[in-house]
Amino acid sequence: MSEHPDLDDPFAAAEIDIPERDDATDDMFGGGPVPAPIAVAKPIEKSEAYTVLARKYRPRTFEDLIGQEAMVRTLTNAFTAGRIAHAFMLTGVRGVGKTTTARLLARALNYESDTVHGPSVDLSVMGIHCQAIIEGRHIDVLELDAASRTGVDAMRDLLESVRYAPVEARYKVYVIDEVHMLSTGAFNALLKTLEEPPPHAKFIFATTEIRKVPVTILSRCQRFDLRRVEPETLNPHLEKICGLEGVKIDPDAVALIARAAEGSVRDGLSLLDQALVQGSAGEITSAEVVRDMLGLADRGATLSLFENIISGQMSEALLAFRTLYGFGADPSQIMGDMLEYAHATSVAKILGADATRLPKAQAMRVTALGSQLSAGTLSRLWTLMLKAFEELRRAPDACAAFEMALVRLCYAADLPGPEVLMKRLQSGEPLVPNAPGSAPSGPGGGASARGATAVQMRPVQQAIPNPQTFEEVLQLISDKRDIGLRVDVERFVRLVAFRPGAITFEPAPNAPGDLVRKLSMKLREWTGQRWLIATEGGGGAETIMERDSRERDAAKARLQANPFVAQVLQTFPGAEITAVRAKPKPVVVEIEPIVPEDERPDIDKEND
Repeated sequence: MSEHPDLDDPFAAAEIDIPERDDATDDMFGGGPVPAPIAVAKPIEKSEAYTVLARKYRPRTFEDLIGQEAMVRTLTNAFTAGRIAHAFMLTGVRGVGKTTTARLLARALNYESDTVHGPSVDLSVMGIHCQAIIEGRHIDVLELDAASRTGVDAMRDLLESVRYAPVEARYKVYVIDEVHMLSTGAFNALLKTLEEPPPHAKFIFATTEIRKVPVTILSRCQRFDLRRVEPETLNPHLEKICGLEGVKIDPDAVALIARAAEGSVRDGLSLLDQALVQGSAGEITSAEVVRDMLGLADRGATLSLFENIISGQMSEALLAFRTLYGFGADPSQIMGDMLEYAHATSVAKILGADATRLPKAQAMRVTALGSQLSAGTLSRLWTLMLKAFEELRRAPDACAAFEMALVRLCYAADLPGPEVLMKRLQSGEPLVPNAPGSAPSGPGGGASARGATAVQMRPVQQAIPNPQTFEEVLQLISDKRDIGLRVDVERFVRLVAFRPGAITFEPAPNAPGDLVRKLSMKLREWTGQRWLIATEGGGGAETIMERDSRERDAAKARLQANPFVAQVLQTFPGAEITAVRAKPKPVVVEIEPIVPEDERPDIDKEND
């Protein structure tokens, strides 16, 4: 055994040599077998450990941050002018760079080099403290996770050290991530320090839930809202990383990843990491492989589905959706694609195909669609799809909800727009051609033919209700005993315009979202013709309930002004007028005059 004077030292004890087996060692171990040496796992060499792309390409300077130019410009001006805040609040969705920005800020505050001896946002050259801050081992930069240390005691321990000056760097920097997780007591303990911080302390907070941070804390911080990174910004960044990694990937596949990242750079890099292992070595990762990995529907198939909707082809649209759903496409994702196509079609109609974010072939298709549709039709289509997208999130069966939305969209596709209806009204044409009670158009539709048709259709017109005023519509709803619809119409419909077959109204606050659909469907069922029900943002008259309420208030005011009623209310304190009823009109009964018996005619004689 080798001689070691410091055997009590555990690190020295680790250097003990195990001799080879001999008789002396047998005696030393009590004659038993020598224990086998303990197998120690070989440590992974640094070159063998794989670093994920999100960590490998984490920004090292403010210039490396993508999509946050406004924040970088503000910080640069603040550092140049020497107006550096004592506390910063960084907020934004996941993966936009909050923690990275916090570390860059900590480096900028404590930046020092051979030539620079003050805070600086120019981090292109590594400073004295930069490497230690990057590796998270600097003694004056403390990174804390508020999710694991939410209590007031932990915050008090942290604040206890604030009063002490930094050991090596210029400032003591406290980086607190997910600060919204702190308890109320912890926020209260932090508040006094933020109000009067020592000159050597700086605080950097990061959160994804800015609304959960007390206003008293926010008012003492310089706030930066980190923006989502748009696909057109993230796309070249991902392509650049692919070039640095020496891998080949289809540009369309990169575009799919940029869209799926939803503004998060970290999510985009994680998806890219996953995509790069999908293909074989040396092969190009295709868009189809990435689409299958993400569970997305084929873009060409979804665009065909959109064209089916535009054309009102209900059966083709349902079959196309079921095919996509069978391949594993998510209904919400498909509806999201439909919304994107509606938006792209509108943009292409106004600005041209080059203004869309779609690939060239798809951009040409949506441009062709835009040339056939009016801006009003596209706007209505967007509204219907957006409502369907919200319904998918709440529906217990997303597939069934999507199919019902398809039925509604295809049904609405062949409805004429308000501009078309106005032209028909001005020209005297029926609102809905070939509807029951309307004259047929085309050859043979002259005056005599229209007259004959009117005579033939007269019995049908008598059998089918044809309300000519809004009051008649209300009466029709009452006659059909649809109490729920009657209440909704009286409560939420502020009439703007009425024509037979068309109702325009301003919805009152809290109106049901399906009121237009329900009213249109019921009127079509009862009258046998389609009704155009449209809404406007303002200009409507009172609702029936608002009018009745106003009239009741006016009647109460008249009663209270009556001297007799006023005296009654004064005589009985606490009495109030609860209802006002119209005085019933007297019933006029016609009474035949009494004729004396001798003057009454002899009916029998007259009959003879």
